[in-house]
Amino acid sequence: MLKAVFFDFNGVILNDEAIHRALVDELLLSENLRPMSDEEYQTYCLGRSDRAGLQDLFAHRERRLAPEALQRLVDRKAQAYRRQVLALDPLPIYDDLQPFLDRLALQRLPLGLVTGAVRSEVESVLERANLKDYFQVIVTGDDTPASKPRPDGYLLALRQLNARLEETETTPSALPILPQECLAIEDTFAGIKAARAAGMSVVGIAHTYPYHFMQRLAHWAVDRFNELDLDRVTVVLSRRPQAEA
Repeated sequence: MLKAVFFDFNGVILNDEAIHRALVDELLLSENLRPMSDEEYQTYCLGRSDRAGLQDLFAHRERRLAPEALQRLVDRKAQAYRRQVLALDPLPIYDDLQPFLDRLALQRLPLGLVTGAVRSEVESVLERANLKDYFQVIVTGDDTPASKPRPDGYLLALRQLNARLEETETTPSALPILPQECLAIEDTFAGIKAARAAGMSVVGIAHTYPYHFMQRLAHWAVDRFNELDLDRVTVVLSRRPQAEA
């Protein structure tokens, strides 16, 4: 059955992909490089951590970044992101997100957030939007060196969630939660691959790519949160063999 739900951040919680692209282009221009093509943005940035994306993008442009230089770029982007996003009023939170989070809370489902974004970016947005308390665990790009499509972030988040529940759960026989009992909500190819590699079922939400792209890669596809039938998800998971990813 369904025992936990994990969310991506950029493009799932917050409609901010255009901001990210503009900021990366500014970094490129400051380094005397041309802005990204659509193909470069989708290949190197969408769904991936800033650190991994910038490193691979600059390598593609035949520009090697020393660790110190890469960290400076990541820090500059994070600072610019916080200035731009927190100046927006209202924040570009998807309008049907909070009712969906409330539905999950009523079902007492533990929630986690798994993203390659910098923690300072994530927490500043969640706190201003009054969303932080919905999530029992938050794993960011600061917590693991491996970016999506690697599953490391999801596996770390599940370990942290199980550890937290073990401290508070009154029925420990229900633990640990297994990957096949989890649902991830993602909007990018890299994110979907990461969650599936972790052994989780995935909903592809068509915030960034068209619905039919999500339908090809994820177990379920929706255009909006309010289209997701959690009862159907629970039934499907209960029938799925335990060894199936």
